[in-house]
Amino acid sequence: QVQLVESGGGLVQAGGSLRLACAASGRTFSNYAMGWFRQAPGKERIIAAVISRSGATTYYSDSVKGRFTISRDNAKNTVYLQMNSLKPEDTAVYYCAADLRSSTTAYHTAVYEYDYWGQGTQVTVSS
Repeated sequence: QVQLVESGGGLVQAGGSLRLACAASGRTFSNYAMGWFRQAPGKERIIAAVISRSGATTYYSDSVKGRFTISRDNAKNTVYLQMNSLKPEDTAVYYCAADLRSSTTAYHTAVYEYDYWGQGTQVTVSS
């Protein structure tokens, strides 16, 4: 079992920044890749960013590339999502998720490939 707890969401004006954090517990953190997904009202949950087990490989969706940065601290069992230049269309519930099946430098981007999920944190960007 893996428990994931997100924090750092909130209300911010367009152009502002937020940093999300996801604290993991229950299994060896460096044994799984981590992803940040987001879900806007009435829409499906989609990938925003992924980081491999080792942190050597990252992936960003086109909509966040160049504005968001994913990182992990395996000593603190935490993954982060730094979000800069936020736009109203970034408004969503953000979820972190653990992928126990990826190899050391690989990653997955589909919802069904993730094994554990956090409860989500709301990010609202006002125009």
